[in-house]
Amino acid sequence: MNRVNLAIIGGGLVGASLALTLQAAAKARGWKILLIEPFAPGDSFQPSYDARSSALSYGTRQIYEQLGLWQTISRRAEPIRQIQVSDRGRFGAARLDAQEEGVPALGYVVENAWLGQCLWQAIDNQVISWRCPAEVKALQAIAGGYRLQLDDDTSLECDLAVLADGGRSGLREQLGIHVRRTPYDQSALIANITPGEAHAGQAFERFTEQGPMALLPLPENRCALVWTRQGMDAKRLAELDERSFLGELQDAFGYRLGALRQVGARHLYPLALVEAEEQVRPHLVVLGNAAHSLHPIAGQGFNLSLRDVQSLAEALLAGPQQPGDLATLQAYHQRQRLDQALTIGFSDQVTRLFGSQQPLLAAGRNLGLLGLDLLPPAKRWFARQAMGLGTRPDPRGRA
Repeated sequence: MNRVNLAIIGGGLVGASLALTLQAAAKARGWKILLIEPFAPGDSFQPSYDARSSALSYGTRQIYEQLGLWQTISRRAEPIRQIQVSDRGRFGAARLDAQEEGVPALGYVVENAWLGQCLWQAIDNQVISWRCPAEVKALQAIAGGYRLQLDDDTSLECDLAVLADGGRSGLREQLGIHVRRTPYDQSALIANITPGEAHAGQAFERFTEQGPMALLPLPENRCALVWTRQGMDAKRLAELDERSFLGELQDAFGYRLGALRQVGARHLYPLALVEAEEQVRPHLVVLGNAAHSLHPIAGQGFNLSLRDVQSLAEALLAGPQQPGDLATLQAYHQRQRLDQALTIGFSDQVTRLFGSQQPLLAAGRNLGLLGLDLLPPAKRWFARQAMGLGTRPDPRGRA
């Protein structure tokens, strides 16, 4: 029976990043890595007004720089030079500036299709092989690894299986890995917007009575909108004609970027905080959204997953010659627990604090935003969380 050292189930951004992080060492060690993905990546990047995008933190840039990928990715990465955080109808506001933090950008916004293309084209097919389109139908623990049953009735064995198949992972459920699910009773409306004025690298976090919104800079002077609303209200907004939708968005956001001119396709995603109760077992790792799915308003989900990827790769390469050893996997998880707890807690608490309309909380967060802008240590902490550097060294060597 065919056997590989690592079977990465899910060849999306997280799975492909793990493969690339291990690629050079795998070649030196003679490891065989297999990526299994149900949807074949395109042969070339096709720009689209409606392309979905991700916010990459400054820490994520550093990881891709180490892999030699950032120069390519950066060709269509829009820098976030300033973040403005405001609460509608109140005077409190905070501004984070890349220059003040000593970095070229607080983060970057990249179209997922472009990022995926950059990752897939960097894969060395002599080291990493693909089964695509293909889907794993069943996972069975065996001595020294796992047996994978694929949808074409073939099977293979591996020393380490990595579940990176998304937040609705059927294999996670099949293996009896329970999740803690905390519904937000909200949906995220995702769309691209064209503003009337140049965004100049500004990102906006805006909190309103109906829910928080983020407007992030994209190439070609577009902005990526993430607008969180209650379920039925989100559905209503998604079904409005373009003029009516832009009118409501303008009313909620204001005229910081002039008159909003165009909106693309709108998509709705129900929101919940999801955490897998187990992330490692002997010869098994749960990674990416299968391990933790966060509220998108703080833009931390993919960046946390990429830090998990880097930490897992370091643990595997420091461990025994063959991957899958439980002590090695537990060491990885223990190392990442603080980062995960801080990032998940930051994302969840920001969402709950700014989603509440209780008068005392509203007044408190308004003063908090003022304090954030006036107190350098608090502002620095908030900026480091936003940049994905919460447990990483400060780029300017500050405490």
